[in-house]
Amino acid sequence: MGFSLKADPSGLTLFPPFSETLLHCGLTLDRENVTTLQVNIGLKCNQICTHCHLAAGPHRQEMMDRDTMGDVVQAATRIPFQSIDITGGAPELHPDLPFFLEALSGLSSRIILRSNLSAQLNCTESLLDTLIRYRVVITSSFPSLNAGQTEAMRGKGAFQNSIEMLKILNEKGYGKEDGGLELNLVVNPAGAFLPSSPQGEISTRFHRILQQKWGVTFNGLYSFANVPLGRYREWLIASGNIESYMSKLVSSFNPCAVEGLMCRSLISVSWDGYLFDCDFNQAAGLYLNQSKIHISEVRQPPGPGTPIAVGDHCYTCTAGSGFS
Repeated sequence: MGFSLKADPSGLTLFPPFSETLLHCGLTLDRENVTTLQVNIGLKCNQICTHCHLAAGPHRQEMMDRDTMGDVVQAATRIPFQSIDITGGAPELHPDLPFFLEALSGLSSRIILRSNLSAQLNCTESLLDTLIRYRVVITSSFPSLNAGQTEAMRGKGAFQNSIEMLKILNEKGYGKEDGGLELNLVVNPAGAFLPSSPQGEISTRFHRILQQKWGVTFNGLYSFANVPLGRYREWLIASGNIESYMSKLVSSFNPCAVEGLMCRSLISVSWDGYLFDCDFNQAAGLYLNQSKIHISEVRQPPGPGTPIAVGDHCYTCTAGSGFS
């Protein structure tokens, strides 16, 4: 479903607020049963990616302390989350990641670590052993099969480092069919574009080319548009692409995508322990239930029907096939 965008007298495009678009379509964005706990353990990263909505980088010092990690573990003890999704920054750069993984082991059937691969390449062998021991699912950012595009987004050497780390993970048993060690890739377009093909087509192409050129295998692939927040929004403004990119997102709004949005079954914890509806709302400063609630205060998750905070960045998650 597309929208006809209008221009104001100055010639600028007028975008309907996301909340109004939901109303126009007779939709609400409410929570269902919470099954996933997403935890951002810090904004420190070895890269300064142009598409990072959290503006993570080597200069960021925000890191989750052990007390807050303990609060997260206690919450996961009280609430039976099906998945615990650990992200950053580059979570591998947090010195307490092995402690955190061990403390969470057994509290959820699925623990996910989000990696940019190059950070993992520089980590100790013991961390990789820990990931294997607890059968942690690795979900890795791998934006392009083109080295030039990847390095334009993530810096010099990022592509080759990623390929090298994928090979190491394959050698350890990750990404093998029926191997029990799951390796997934996340693909983001380079520049001010939406994904050019359906996710299934992109997955088929990545499987074929990674196997043919580098002998690399993986399990699944997710293709997402970039969210106009943080450093990516700054880049869109500086490059003069913010208006055209927002036009693409709004015009591509798909009401059918709302039902499957990840935020409907997820709560997100920031590095300092506060709750949000999703990682993108963290970047936008939109707290869960419009109040600053710490994970240590949570005895049960928000119930079904609880409204989810929205902003215009939500158009990203509902463009085309959306984030599901």
